[in-house]
Amino acid sequence: MDVLDLLLLIFSLLAVPTTAQFGFFDQMFNGQQQQQHHQPQNVRSDSSWYQQQYEGAHCTNYLCPGTLSCVHFPHHCPCAWDVEDKVELGDGIAVCASKGGFKAGEVARKIELARKGLL
Repeated sequence: MDVLDLLLLIFSLLAVPTTAQFGFFDQMFNGQQQQQHHQPQNVRSDSSWYQQQYEGAHCTNYLCPGTLSCVHFPHHCPCAWDVEDKVELGDGIAVCASKGGFKAGEVARKIELARKGLL
C-alpha cells in the first residue's frame, strides 16, 4: 500500500462520520418541518360530522339536537353552555340565551319584553 492509497483510505474514513452527522441534522430539521405541517385542522363547514354523532347517539326518549342530551321531553334539554340561561316559553318550547347580567331571571325578563315588542 503506497502513501496515496493510505491517504485515500484516511479521507474516506473521515468522510463517513461527517455524512452521518449531516444525516442526523438533516433528519432532525426535516422532522421539525413535518411537525409544523401536522397542526390541527379547522372543522369542516358541512354538517356531516354532527349528523354522524346524532345518528350514532342512543336515546330511548328525546335526543336534544343542540347538546345531544337524552331527556324525557324536548323542553328538558339543557343549554349547551354555562353562560346561557334556559327560558321556557310555554307549549313545551324553551330557548337558551346568553346570561344578561347579574340578576336572577334577567334573561327571562328580557325575552318577555322582546315578545311584547318592548325591547
